[in-house]
Amino acid sequence: MAAAAPAAAAASSEAPAAAATAEPEAGDEDSREVRVLQSLRGKICEAKNLLPYLGPNKMRDCFCTINLDQEEVYRTQVVEKSLSPFFSEEFYFEIPRTFQYLSFYVYDKNVLQRDLRIGKVAIKKEDLCNHSGKETWFSLQPVDSNSEVQGKVHLELKLNELITENGTVCQQLVVHIMACHGLPLINGQSCDPYATVSLVGPSRNDQKKTKVKKKTSNPQFNEIFYFEVTRSSSYTRKSQFQVEEEDIEKLEIRIDLWNNGNLVQDIFLGEIKVPVNVLRNDSSHQAWYLLQPRDNGNKSSKTDDLGSLRLNICYTEDYVLPSEYYGPLKTLLLKSPDVQPISASAAYILGEICRDKNDAVLPLVRLLLHHDKLVPFATAVAELDLKDTQDANTIFRGNSLATRCLDEMMKIVGGHYLKVTLKPILDEICESSKSCEIDPIKLKEGDNVENNKENLRYYVDKLFSTIVKSSMSCPTVMCDTFYSLRQMATQRFPNDPHVQYSAVSSFVFLRFFAVAVVSPHTFHLRPHHPDPQTVRTLTLISKTIQTLGSWGSLSKSKSSFKETFMCEFFKMFQEEGYIIAVKKFLDEISSTETKESSGTSEPVHLKEGEMYKRAQGRTRIGKKNFKKRWFCLTSRELTYHKQPGKDAIYTIPVKNILAVEKLEESSFNKKNMFQVIHMEKPLYVQANNCVEANEWIDVLCRVSRCNQNRLSFYHPSAYLNGNWLCCLETSENALGCKPCTAGVPADIQIDIDEDRETERIYSLFTLSLLKLQKMEEACGTIAVYQGPQKEPDDYSNFVIEDSVTTFKTIQQIKSIIEKLDEPHEKYRKKRSSSAKYGSKENPIVGKTS
Repeated sequence: MAAAAPAAAAASSEAPAAAATAEPEAGDEDSREVRVLQSLRGKICEAKNLLPYLGPNKMRDCFCTINLDQEEVYRTQVVEKSLSPFFSEEFYFEIPRTFQYLSFYVYDKNVLQRDLRIGKVAIKKEDLCNHSGKETWFSLQPVDSNSEVQGKVHLELKLNELITENGTVCQQLVVHIMACHGLPLINGQSCDPYATVSLVGPSRNDQKKTKVKKKTSNPQFNEIFYFEVTRSSSYTRKSQFQVEEEDIEKLEIRIDLWNNGNLVQDIFLGEIKVPVNVLRNDSSHQAWYLLQPRDNGNKSSKTDDLGSLRLNICYTEDYVLPSEYYGPLKTLLLKSPDVQPISASAAYILGEICRDKNDAVLPLVRLLLHHDKLVPFATAVAELDLKDTQDANTIFRGNSLATRCLDEMMKIVGGHYLKVTLKPILDEICESSKSCEIDPIKLKEGDNVENNKENLRYYVDKLFSTIVKSSMSCPTVMCDTFYSLRQMATQRFPNDPHVQYSAVSSFVFLRFFAVAVVSPHTFHLRPHHPDPQTVRTLTLISKTIQTLGSWGSLSKSKSSFKETFMCEFFKMFQEEGYIIAVKKFLDEISSTETKESSGTSEPVHLKEGEMYKRAQGRTRIGKKNFKKRWFCLTSRELTYHKQPGKDAIYTIPVKNILAVEKLEESSFNKKNMFQVIHMEKPLYVQANNCVEANEWIDVLCRVSRCNQNRLSFYHPSAYLNGNWLCCLETSENALGCKPCTAGVPADIQIDIDEDRETERIYSLFTLSLLKLQKMEEACGTIAVYQGPQKEPDDYSNFVIEDSVTTFKTIQQIKSIIEKLDEPHEKYRKKRSSSAKYGSKENPIVGKTS
């Protein structure tokens, strides 16, 4: 089966997939790794009521970015000439690091000058759960340079007694600024930070300054400053010098971080304020502090005037335990296809009780796919759908658990199929400016409707021809599913000769090809949502393809179009040749013959994008010799090019990759770097942000995991000036000094982290315990009274065919969830107690100005 890797790729450090069913002894998880995995999905919908330009041309060219703190990790396309831009861009990515704020910035694109930030939506990490899974309008807040901060500072304060030459005593404050961590990138590069250290009081402001550290986001200052806190007085032989109450309450240490601007103005990076009275009961205080904004910037008094942004955000944080903990839950879920009736299975019950069925479908489909259980489960739930279908013309048209499961399956395993089938034509459509508008009301001045009709027919014919010739590329799991659907539909409607085809076409045309055509960015066929004219063209093509693929519309010589102009256009395709082509295609993709995807004859395209790479030893310029290149990864080779579509400058066969690991920032004073270690010199690459770096490392690890001669150890730093920076070994061929992170999974056919998916399902059951309890009560009522004795609202939304079997399954689910609660609670307590307030993992949130 040829399955393109899903967007939710597993972490490169995942353990082998095989899981034991026995549970470990209590406390065993203390000695093993618990993975904390964060992900974010959602949609940037639109903005409205943005501030217009002053003057006759009031429109703006807008785009939106997603930032983790101050690091940009996603950018939409530019929407031109609008104060209410419609972005409609979906996003999904794993979050590879800790963060404080998730921010969305709306920009005005400027060709000649720096892009203008119109406003932002900044959401604290702990508040993300309040917005999960629902579309919300957020008011844009002003962007103030003094509030754009991130990172933390490690600080130590001490009070010393000093005896002067004449025998008097004074109190001295020692401020040791040790380090900072996680400072922001400035213009995409690490900053040149320095700190000012001030002792501030009612009548004093003594300031000192550290040295500038070059090109680093994690500077090690390790500088000590001394301040006199009290005036000299007679030595009293006391063991500790007591600072007078009124003095210590009014003094504070303020540390400001700055980026050295050299010839331009220094940029404020954040500040912390620590009252000296933290030393009242202790002579020493050491802690990490989060940098804070300051409020003396240019803040607007009318924040509502900036406009608003509509977002859909779903943030998840999963605590993935060692694999053996999930044995019982996985076993119960994987038995679901065999449960009679299917509505009494654990997998079906999960879909019944979740507030949003999509939340259940995402992990469920991946887990069942991983164990080759999806086809029988999907077949069983589809059969349940068919029982309620009275009209063959509406077969599989709803949004049931069955149709959603199959939609998600096609997205996961059909990604490569769509790329080889649709992407070349979609690229041609999106990059050309041919008008295809055939609605007389929407025609622009100077448009020729006959020319437009010819343009549209050309694209439809080209796309249709490619699709109906693509059956050999259709993944086996899709073919097996379509075969089952076809057989069931024939049995359900034995007198309708067309239903065996419409059951398949309702998925492959209506829910797969037609959706991918109208939303190519959703299926990763295009980087962004297309512009309005292209969207209109794709919509017309999608409507036509969808109706062409509908066996009923072709065979009965009628279409479902309501618009007269579309009915007229569609008459061009009501010919015998189209009917024969569709029938042949549907026959081929729903047969029992095993299909081998084109992955056996041509490489599977996995990922591409623009990054920076260091020269491969062809020059001695060294640190500055980083060049922007277009990288492409297939199942066979990694290449980079000067520009997309150009010949490769350099090629690394995938079979020659020995390891893929992160590269320490200190190597080149650059963030988000990784190394591809292969037969020749290591390839050092800088990604544009932490999310992109994580995705490239992950996909490269996955595609090369089964290579022979993979390394067990590697060098986390670069080889420069005759030695490895990490271990100082002088030989370039010296054995690595750190163990490699990537393990080899038992099954890499479909890249799915089954423990993570099972953890997600556990979380969903936990969140839905109240509904599970109601379903259990409903089963009890039905079983005892043989009929609904309660108000219908209590369980009328549940499908309960066999109350006894369903009741038993719910009991099993509750028992398993209860047992899983124990190690989760133990880990949460351990995590909260181990991360002392003031530690690097749990820094102090100081006061703001």
